[in-house]
Order: sequence, then structure tokens, then C-alpha cells
Amino acid sequence: MSFSDIQFKPKPNGLKLSEPNKFKAEDLHSEEMVINLGPQHPSTHGVLRLEVLMDGEIIKEVVPHIGYLHRCFEKHAENLPYNQVIPFVDRLDYVAAMNCEHIYAMGVERMLGIADQIPKRVEYIRVLMAELNRIVSHFIAIGTYGMDIGAFTPFFWIMRDREHILRMLEWASGSRLLYNYMWIGGLFYDLPVGFEERCSEFVNYIKPKLQELEDILINNKIFVNRTANVGILPLDLAINCGVTGPILRGSGLRLDLRKVDGYSVYPELDFNIPIGEGKMGALGDCWDRTWVRMQEIYESVKIIEQCLDKLTKEHKRTRDFDPHALVPKKIRPKAQDFYIRGEGSKGELGFYFRADGKSDVPFRCKCRSCSFVNLSVLQEMAKGILIADLIAIIGTIDVVMGEVDR
Repeated sequence: MSFSDIQFKPKPNGLKLSEPNKFKAEDLHSEEMVINLGPQHPSTHGVLRLEVLMDGEIIKEVVPHIGYLHRCFEKHAENLPYNQVIPFVDRLDYVAAMNCEHIYAMGVERMLGIADQIPKRVEYIRVLMAELNRIVSHFIAIGTYGMDIGAFTPFFWIMRDREHILRMLEWASGSRLLYNYMWIGGLFYDLPVGFEERCSEFVNYIKPKLQELEDILINNKIFVNRTANVGILPLDLAINCGVTGPILRGSGLRLDLRKVDGYSVYPELDFNIPIGEGKMGALGDCWDRTWVRMQEIYESVKIIEQCLDKLTKEHKRTRDFDPHALVPKKIRPKAQDFYIRGEGSKGELGFYFRADGKSDVPFRCKCRSCSFVNLSVLQEMAKGILIADLIAIIGTIDVVMGEVDR
């Protein structure tokens, strides 16, 4: 049933205020109402408008309306050389731009056949930056989610600790949000002198803060009551809808492309893949998805520690190290169709290229954005729930509209 088929039926008997005795309980279900949630509503996480068909406070249907940002990423990419696309890649998932850059650069390098030649120091720096940005992304997801359902203090704590990471990323790249740091074949610049020491200080600082956050928010009785058994996503539905990332892992499937595909230097690093276990409610509920993101932050900290150890012992900075050494002067892959995927902060981020072999501009570029695919499951999850729970579900999907309206 579409919204154009909805007919609003007047209540029977033409009830008036002067005739209260004619009111009947069954009349409460004689009307349906369509309301708009967003795009101005802060809990829709950006310019997302939801058209909601309500029966009282029960949701019968939800239709997401997208297309308010108009990033036009794919058409930009088809009119620029491969290396000039990276600033537009940053603007997809703009709270985890390093992850997007990493996957895009790795894809073009594989098309050029130079992926195996990338220096180990470059690879460890890329992973270090990607995991720092993954923490930033999960911080925003957890902090804004707590605020969505009424917990303000954890949001302020998270923004305080997020600032430490943003300052380090700015120190390395010159920018706080959109970096253009990972270049095809290398990096914009080596790590600044003293970066590894500063990052180690941050790791020691953040560990007790994470435990404090978990105690005050994730395991808080009010938070548990608000999120457990709410927004349950069965594993088969998640798989059928193509959901990936923490949402899929929250439903119990241990699928992470860093392990499955083993790209970059991830096979050399030791980390676990947390999954939902139904500890506080049903498997795959809102609490499980939030808990998985919290545990992934711990795992990212472990990865960062190992990268710092490699960068300070095995792959130290040297005077003759040049992060531009493999950056091609002209990027012209041979004619081919190629797809690269990687584990972004929100799931599988993929890029499809079609190269004609004659130009340094991609003939076709298509982005498989995780936020767009993950948002598609909302229509199935929202049927038959209370409208207050819709806000709780949207927060655990963790959409960034730059990816959705690409």
C-alpha cells in the first residue's frame, strides 16, 4: 500500500463535543494519520525526512525520503582524474573520511598494479589514521544516540575526548574533518615528529575513559530499559537487506572485511570482531548494536597500539623516506571493470570503476555506500512499533547523509 492509496475516513455518527455519550472505543481506530519526522528534527541525524503512517502511536509504515544534500559524488568522479577525486571521497562519510580515503586509494592502486609495492610504513600509517577516525565515528554514533534518548552528559564527555583525536588528525593532515591525506601510491605527508608519542599518550588517557563511558551509559539501567528488546533486527532480515557493519554484527554475524578480505596490514594485526549476544534483551536489538560499537572502540585502540609499536620499532621514520615515492605522475589504469570494498566505520564501503585504458578520468565510478544500504532496513524494522521507539532505532542505524545522498 502506498501513501497515495490512503483514504482518511471521518469518524461515524459525526461526533460533536455536545454529544459525549455517543463516543465509542472502536472509533479510536477509525483514522490513520501521516506525519513528517524531519528533516529538521535533530534525532534524524541530518537531512533525513521520514514519512510515517500512524495509527494512534503505532507505526504502520515508514518511507524515508532522501536527496537533500545532492553530493553528486559519482558524476564528480567521472569528470576528474582519479587523484583529484579524493577530496570528494572525504565528503561521503564525512565523520570517517580517512576510512573512505583508504579504501578508494587502495582500489586505484590495485587497478594500477602497485598495491604490493606500497611501503609498510605508509600502510601502517594508513591503518593508524583509519582506526583513529573509526573511533571518532563511533564516538559520534554513541554520543548522539545517548542524547537522542535523553542522556546528555555522555555526549559532552565524548565530544571532549573526540577533540583529542581531531587535533592529532589536524596535526598530520592540516584539516579537522576532510583530510585529503591518503594519496594514490602514498601519503600527503609523513607523520609529524612526535606524533607517535602524542598518540601513545592519548591511548593511555582514553582507556579508563572508555570504561567510564560504558559504565555510565551502556550499562545504565535506564539506557538498558530504553534500548533492550527495541528495534530487533533478525539476522536473516539483515542479510537479505544487505546490511553490513556494526548493525549486522549486532545481529550475531561475525563478518568484518578487515578479517574476511585481509587487506592492507590488517592480517598482521591482532584484534577481535565483537558481535551481539543478546545480553540485555533479544539478539539484534538497539542495545546490542550500541554495545558492538562500544566494543569496536576497544578493538581499534588495540590496533592503534600495535601500529604505533610497528612505526616506532620496525618501520621507523628515516631521512630518505618519501611518502610520495610511488605516487604516479599519470594515473591511467588499463581497460577493466574493478570493484574494491573495505570495512568503513558503518559497514562495507565499495567503489566500482570502469576504466577505458585511454584516459586518467574514470569512465564510470559507482559508490556502494553502507549508510544508504543500512537505511533501507528501516522500513522493515519500524512496522508495528511505537513512534518513540523509531527515534531509538534511527540512532542505532547511524546514518551519515553524505553517503546516502551521494
